Amino acid sequence: MVIFQVLSLAKPHLLFAQTAVLDAYVKEGLQNNQALKQQRFLLEKSLYALKEANTLFMPTVNFNTTYTSATGGRRLSFPIGDLVNPVYQTLNQLTQTDRFPKIENTNEQLMPRDFYDAKFRVSVPLVNAEIYYNKKIKQEQITMQQAEINVYKRELVKDVKMAYFKYMQATEAIKIYQNALNLLKESQRINQSLVNNGMAISTVLLRSQSEIGKIEAQIMEAKNNSQNAAAYLNFLLNKPLENQIQIDTAFNTIKTNVPESIGSEMGNREELQKIKAGISANQQIVNLNKVFWLPKLGTSVDLGSQGFHWQFNDQTRYALLGVSLDWNLFASGRNKLKIKQAEMDLNALNTQYEQADSQLHLQVRTTVNNYLSALEIYQSTQVQVDAAQKYFNDTFKRYKQGQATQIEYLDARNNLTSAQLQQSIALYNVWIRLAEVERVKASYSFSD
Repeated sequence: MVIFQVLSLAKPHLLFAQTAVLDAYVKEGLQNNQALKQQRFLLEKSLYALKEANTLFMPTVNFNTTYTSATGGRRLSFPIGDLVNPVYQTLNQLTQTDRFPKIENTNEQLMPRDFYDAKFRVSVPLVNAEIYYNKKIKQEQITMQQAEINVYKRELVKDVKMAYFKYMQATEAIKIYQNALNLLKESQRINQSLVNNGMAISTVLLRSQSEIGKIEAQIMEAKNNSQNAAAYLNFLLNKPLENQIQIDTAFNTIKTNVPESIGSEMGNREELQKIKAGISANQQIVNLNKVFWLPKLGTSVDLGSQGFHWQFNDQTRYALLGVSLDWNLFASGRNKLKIKQAEMDLNALNTQYEQADSQLHLQVRTTVNNYLSALEIYQSTQVQVDAAQKYFNDTFKRYKQGQATQIEYLDARNNLTSAQLQQSIALYNVWIRLAEVERVKASYSFSD
């Protein structure tokens, strides 16, 4: 994809000057944010899942015991006594001994009564493709979760910086309104002097008081905005909402290291890494389905004891070696259909990757354009503030001399306050847009 090229005056990781206050807040957010902690727990879960997948290659040992005691049911009858006893009797007569005892006919219950079977079974998989590909899939899931954490961390860095600049913006508005209030109180003192000397009527005092009330209301609103911005920043940092926020005067001016032009090339976005890992995981699923013809081969050894009436001796103990083979020879084409389904999932992810790549390039372009526009707007506000300041100074001087009306004075003051507010808003909009640029270019460098 071809994107426009702009000369970059700063390296990606130097978009923001290193300032102790803001950098400390960002690191605090990365360490304490609750949502980020949840993401880390999910990563640990994926790591444990991989360890579990590795243990599937190892032997397993199980202990199993059964006890059976039945009454009734079919019986096995065999006239062994009737067959053998006449022979034994003749032998005893010939030998004149009792060496051949009398034997009773057999009548045994087929279902066992008071019978136990206790054993240890050691099982080892020899050939099992599912275990191998399951491990590969778990590895890709870890990569996906790591990418997801980095995505959230970059969003958190942006949110912390934007919240801090909005707090600074609200705080600066309070200062501007407070300065306007001081000017109005000074004008009220002048008006009182003019009224006392008979050079003005008392209505000018009422107008001044009305303007003072308006400014005080605006100050209250600005303080409320400042408190809300501080509360949101503390929320991101997982701190008490009423905690005080430190002011970094380095951002009160545009003279801080802010690049005037930023290249629109896209950084190494974790969103794409996550999709790539998903593609790799689905490829492993396709590979697994393609080896459906491989048999599953395993072996087991049973070491145990079985007998009646809980007897345990050399006659009850036993060892049994077994080999199992599970071979899928025919499934009516079911396995081929599974392959097709997995391939469709893979094609969908490849399409998603292409779409995400295009969207991210568009996001970079629009974000850089917004930043450059914000920078130009701020630069233009300086001329407006200088002109408004000069006009107010001249008007105020004439007003004190009685050569300008109150309306002219109030108009000059309103123009100055408005210009200063616009400049303050434009200034912190530059910083906010720069935080967005840093996010879309994935330029913030994590220490861990």
